[in-house]
Amino acid sequence: MPRVKRGTKRRARRKKFLKHTKGFFLTKSKLYRSAKEARERSLRYGFRDRRARKRQFRTLWIQRVGAAARLNGLSYNQLIHGLKRAGIDLDRKILAEIAVADATGFADLARQARAALPSAAA
Repeated sequence: MPRVKRGTKRRARRKKFLKHTKGFFLTKSKLYRSAKEARERSLRYGFRDRRARKRQFRTLWIQRVGAAARLNGLSYNQLIHGLKRAGIDLDRKILAEIAVADATGFADLARQARAALPSAAA
């Protein structure tokens, strides 16, 4: 069987890896083996963290809505329950935006939520 040295093919393949890892720290951007490992890891973390970002934003929205609800004399779960009973269909992202940008509008929503709660909880 003839000997294969893979001259230009090997170089092209390695250049492609090193191009992807440009800007990485120290040998992770210069040495092929380190760059290959760093690239695989970066792709794995990227895939994982695109999903984690969604969870982190939902947590942030809930914290903002909860803080604004407490300023209006309700707990987070009372506010959400009252809004559902009042038929106000806003998601947490929009509620958080209203809480940050429009405090009076959020206070109106909190009043409507309080009115829609059963009298024992309000």
